[in-house]
Amino acid sequence: MGPQREANLKKAKKRTTLGKDRRRKHRHWQVTVYYADGQRFARVYTDRAKAASFARRQKRSPVVKSTRVVQVS
Repeated sequence: MGPQREANLKKAKKRTTLGKDRRRKHRHWQVTVYYADGQRFARVYTDRAKAASFARRQKRSPVVKSTRVVQVS
């Protein structure tokens, strides 16, 4: 084996959690807001920071019981 081939073997590509699906360029984050009267509302973001910001903002409301941010596929 030549030195170039050995270098290529050492630089093996790491497998991401998105797998080999090349269409996927970002992850989706769903924010679920639970209200005190039992209703719920959900919104999906592609940016985790924006999702967390929305959840914090909603949590300030007195009618919101809780919020949850989860990654969806």
